[in-house]
Amino acid sequence: MKTIYCISGLGATAKAFSNLQIEGYKLHVIEWMQPVPKETIEAYAARMAAAITEPEPILLGLSFGGMMSIEIAKHIPVQKIILVSSIKTKSELPFWMKVVAKTQLHKIAPIKTDTRLLRPVQNFFLGAHTPEDKEVAIAFRRNADVNYVRWAIDKVINWQNTWQPSNIIHIHGTADKMFSLKKAQPTHVIKNGGHFMIMNKAGEVSAAISSFL
Repeated sequence: MKTIYCISGLGATAKAFSNLQIEGYKLHVIEWMQPVPKETIEAYAARMAAAITEPEPILLGLSFGGMMSIEIAKHIPVQKIILVSSIKTKSELPFWMKVVAKTQLHKIAPIKTDTRLLRPVQNFFLGAHTPEDKEVAIAFRRNADVNYVRWAIDKVINWQNTWQPSNIIHIHGTADKMFSLKKAQPTHVIKNGGHFMIMNKAGEVSAAISSFL
């Protein structure tokens, strides 16, 4: 069996990929590491790349994990990159994220990974609507390390990447509230798919990935 190296989204765990079914491939999740003080996304990507033992791997990145997949591809040759609910360059960043980056609101406001007050807003952006989706989303947030979340949010909204490899597929949902479809410019579109579609529309996402492979 061939291996697909998976990188989850901000605060997500290996469970994010648990509903995918890619025949002929096994999924290996690269765990997020604790960032060191003032670490750049480039340096962090180099550390993640060191965890990949297979030459010219296939990378599957979810949300922030997709951005990190592109950063990893700057350090090692990759066979293919699969982005799900993510973006490819800084031009696809939503306007509201650019505003937050410019005002540095993310550094002013305290970051809590899970609070009852913020859950409805967070679930809206994730596209987590069913009780099952919400329970998984809550578990993700509770398990997320605050220092890592603070670092990752800063890297997402300040991402300056303008390069993208040619061997890439970008799967995006029409109802994604985190990264707007209008800005994202994907290669494959999932109707009514939200930011959480890797779990609640896993069949369609799996089919798109399988057709690319």
